[in-house]
Amino acid sequence: MSYYGELKKSAEYIKYRVMLQPKIGVILGSGLGDFADGLEERVVVPYAEIPGFPVSTVKGHKGNLVFGRVKGRNLAVMQGRFHLYEGYPIEKVVFGVRVLGLLGIKVLIVTNAAGGINESFCPGDLMVIKDHINMSGENPAAGEEIPEIGPRFFDMTYAYDEGLRQKAKTAFEEIGVEYKEGVYAFMRGPSYETPAEIRMLKTIGADAVGMSTVPEVIAARQMGIRVLGISCITNMAAGILDKPLSHAEVLEVSEKVKEKFVRVLSSIISKI
Repeated sequence: MSYYGELKKSAEYIKYRVMLQPKIGVILGSGLGDFADGLEERVVVPYAEIPGFPVSTVKGHKGNLVFGRVKGRNLAVMQGRFHLYEGYPIEKVVFGVRVLGLLGIKVLIVTNAAGGINESFCPGDLMVIKDHINMSGENPAAGEEIPEIGPRFFDMTYAYDEGLRQKAKTAFEEIGVEYKEGVYAFMRGPSYETPAEIRMLKTIGADAVGMSTVPEVIAARQMGIRVLGISCITNMAAGILDKPLSHAEVLEVSEKVKEKFVRVLSSIISKI
């Protein structure tokens, strides 16, 4: 079966299982999956039950596609994503986003856990992504041109939609939660970066670094989906502080900020 055929088969299966038609897609990063548990009229479809869908293998990623409503908006929420470092090819990393596009979403909100490079950041900060740097050498639009999922050549000047970013900033301000804004650098992982690599990223303008998000954003923009990105700064990157990094720390900080994160995300959605 062709790649587009696999996408279409997954989307048709989901439509058979779920009556709700989502307009907003949300991808929840490491430790941030609890947002989906509060959806109204929620329907949970495990990734393992969807034909062709990859399965999350990372701690902190529940591996469910959850449908429901928040503030009157119809959502499809991915509790967990797929990564290059899990061994998935790039077309599988973005499989979920492609399927959400076929289901009809117009807006995608991507979230992640990230390491802080900007020394004004602190663990627990939330950063509105204004741009990204792709350091992986991978691009989900490479390969065969598939007209049904968008043109081969497309603009990335406004990868992160300015209107959505302004709505997000308004939401932060209205509920009294401080936020940062910055550039997210994408590294393949799974090893954390070296201090020298972090110095390089800082030199080229990165404020935070992580192992996800960018492939999904590229795939969404190819399909004409507007994107908002939010990073949870869970630790300072290598060499910023004199301490080793661990995934346990990422999950620990995510747990501490999840209540704030849920309030912010709900408020943003209400404005879209």
